Amino acid sequence: MSSRVLVVEDDLTVAEVVVTYLKHAGYEVEHAPDGDAALAAAARDWPDLVVLDLMLPGIDGLEVCRRLRAGGEVPVIMLTALGSENDRVVGLEVGADDYVTKPFSPRELVLRVRSVLRRAGGGDVPAPNAPDVLEAGPIRMDVTGHRVTHHGEPLQLTSREFDLLAFLLAHPSEAFTREALMRAVWGWEFGDQSTVTVHVRRLREKIEADPADPRLLVTVWGVGYRFDPPTSAAA
Repeated sequence: MSSRVLVVEDDLTVAEVVVTYLKHAGYEVEHAPDGDAALAAAARDWPDLVVLDLMLPGIDGLEVCRRLRAGGEVPVIMLTALGSENDRVVGLEVGADDYVTKPFSPRELVLRVRSVLRRAGGGDVPAPNAPDVLEAGPIRMDVTGHRVTHHGEPLQLTSREFDLLAFLLAHPSEAFTREALMRAVWGWEFGDQSTVTVHVRRLREKIEADPADPRLLVTVWGVGYRFDPPTSAAA
């Protein structure tokens, strides 16, 4: 059965193009012209992925994303015409899995949709020949089953957070630049490196005893980030 995509876009011309391309790619697509219609559509038939415009009449895209996240897990790709880094960072912080800046290529958007859905379904492997189960201290990750626990309790991660953590667990004690992480984890040859910064911060909030003083996902000044497996005593 094809995946169901909800497109939330008030510009009818943009919406028509997006819907057409996604349908041609084999997805079942529903269009909502504003935030209220989007939340009603999601409540009626929960989508597999949401393509969400940031600037909407009434309830804006950020609030729609927050409410969708409160209702359950669903990957979100945010569309934004805004150029500032802060707008993109805020979108990622409220739970968006990816963002595309207008104007964008419809073909690129279809590829992003395909990639996010694949990651959300556990189809991606974080690194060649990576083991199915990764463990470090209190963290246990079932890569194939797309499950992760922290001190034995289920840990809720977005697909992008999952991919980043899986890659770092598979490469313990190795330092990576933000550019290298974007390329190795998500296959991006270019893009906004603040994406990595945001997701590192969000992961720290979920796996660190004190996110302000991280001991697992540490900053390597002048380089980027490194995952330090805890000693048995520290774990």
